[in-house]
Amino acid sequence: TIGLPEPQAREAYGDANVKAYKSVFKPMHFALCEEEAKKPMAMKLVCAGEEERVVGLHVIGIAADEMLQGFAVAVKMGATKADFDHACAIHPTAAEEFVTMGPWGAKPDGR
Repeated sequence: TIGLPEPQAREAYGDANVKAYKSVFKPMHFALCEEEAKKPMAMKLVCAGEEERVVGLHVIGIAADEMLQGFAVAVKMGATKADFDHACAIHPTAAEEFVTMGPWGAKPDGR
């Protein structure tokens, strides 16, 4: 976890000024495993303001610790959702999900 959880971001920036992008999936790390061995992964970007500055980034699953190291720098530097969208996704990695979340089909949670 980096930055603010969604509820704290909503308190700090106001409900209407926060968008959360979420994804739950089974990473390709488990592609050749039996279905019952495949562990799910969950990711969330919490963005605030019109510019959608990333104020929280959360991940649970395999290699989450490795992903957080790199994304922590971007969040600390004030990265926006647009910055994430313009990054080149490294495939096949679970980390690519953070830079391909919406507008590629994922929608803000509607709050």
